[in-house]
Amino acid sequence: MYASLDPSADHAALARMREYLLHAELEDGGRLPPERDLALSLGLSRGALRKALADLEAEGVLWRHVGKGTFTGARPIDGAADVAAMASRTNPIEIMGARLSIEPEIARVAALNATPASLARMRQCTERMLAAPDWRQYESWDNQFHRTVAEATQNTLLVGLLDTLNAVRRRVNWGRLRANPKRPPGNHHSFAEHEAIMAAIQDRDTQGASNAMRVHLQSVERNLKNA
Repeated sequence: MYASLDPSADHAALARMREYLLHAELEDGGRLPPERDLALSLGLSRGALRKALADLEAEGVLWRHVGKGTFTGARPIDGAADVAAMASRTNPIEIMGARLSIEPEIARVAALNATPASLARMRQCTERMLAAPDWRQYESWDNQFHRTVAEATQNTLLVGLLDTLNAVRRRVNWGRLRANPKRPPGNHHSFAEHEAIMAAIQDRDTQGASNAMRVHLQSVERNLKNA
């Protein structure tokens, strides 16, 4: 289980990271110091620093590459021109079809290869979704949850496929797909569906993880079609 900071400590760590980035004068794509050094210089625990980094990554301020480090700016996508071309020729229904073809298999492989650390990151994402004060933050953590599932596969190509799909998805006009309340309702279908995905991955239930991801995406697709 991923231990949660109390909100005041959480906000303080995030504020300290924002101040660091403001004064560090790093170029876009610049690499941050190693976590151990950064935590020491900011007077933060490693756990507090990681939570702040995860928040900033969800906002698109930072991106992290396992084994290489943490970098400023949005995660680069190779073939940006191709992504733009694909986005101009597709639509939300096709994107959901692609997700239904790819993400259940990603969840299946994640159930084989997930580590305690990757499960902790999934748990953090679900907790942040539940606490999100608005749809924008909910969707940021929802996107991060799905990418964390992909990272749990420990398969670079599967992560790359999901990144490309998401890059196209961000460029497509989804229109007004929901009457937009301030935040997701407490009974929003995705909360329970994400829990089912995570539980199956934790149990090493490959078929269950695949099925749970498919059920979740089918719910999203139904909401899209009914919007």
